Amino acid sequence: MFPQVFSLASGKGGVGKTSIAVNLAFAFTRLGKRVLLLDADLGLGNIDVLLGLTPQYTLEQLFEKSKTIADISIKGPGGVFIVPASRGMDKLVNLEDHQKLSLLNEIDLIAHQIDVLLIDNTAGISSNALYFDIAAQGLILISTPEATSIKNTFAVIKVLHMNFRKKRIMILMNMVDHEKEAREGFHKITLMADRFLDHPSIDYLGFIPIDEKLQAAVKAQRAVLEICPTAPSSRRFMRLAKYLASKPIHIEGNGQIQFLRQKSLYCHPLRHLKESLIKKGGS
Repeated sequence: MFPQVFSLASGKGGVGKTSIAVNLAFAFTRLGKRVLLLDADLGLGNIDVLLGLTPQYTLEQLFEKSKTIADISIKGPGGVFIVPASRGMDKLVNLEDHQKLSLLNEIDLIAHQIDVLLIDNTAGISSNALYFDIAAQGLILISTPEATSIKNTFAVIKVLHMNFRKKRIMILMNMVDHEKEAREGFHKITLMADRFLDHPSIDYLGFIPIDEKLQAAVKAQRAVLEICPTAPSSRRFMRLAKYLASKPIHIEGNGQIQFLRQKSLYCHPLRHLKESLIKKGGS
């Protein structure tokens, strides 16, 4: 068995993506899953801050080749293993090919030890953001009902669809009052996609409600599922984890990155990615 790989992305910051990543990771552990949570906001990582953790090492040391991914991983709530990113390191904002190859190699070494890899991606359409969005088997875009968030969510979909042939995307609405508001926001995104793009597959994952318990958990630097498992947001996180855990991951045959090995060694996306990076000058 190989892990499911999900990238949590967004068109803009401030939509609660990291909080969702942390709580979804915890929800997966409640289902008995072994979870690795990768902080892919490589220059401005926040997962450790959100959970009140103090990592000794970060991805900076991995790219310097002084530490392995096992060395820098720290244990979070529920036994989630977290790979922390550095903060204030602009040299990691745009990874070079050899750095991408190094990260792929490290993740591949521990792939057999995890059931779910969650990537808390950086917002927007930077080269790093697009790299991880394309890499993941399952892409989850986080949006709020705010007009700018909806517009920027569509912008990410457009770039991924037109430039990288990424057609299967999941949308999770956050910070909504009720189901109707979430559905309306999702409908606005799909209307734009249907109008300007060629038949993308955009799935509705549901919503995370505005919840004072979740806000209190953020202030306390804890996962809301850990301190208040009956909160409205906690129930939504568990529902989402159960759905994703049962969902077969569709691998797009688009020639792009697909992070980890698949079952057939004759169709090993990671191997092909490594070869392409090496040809381009990766080491």
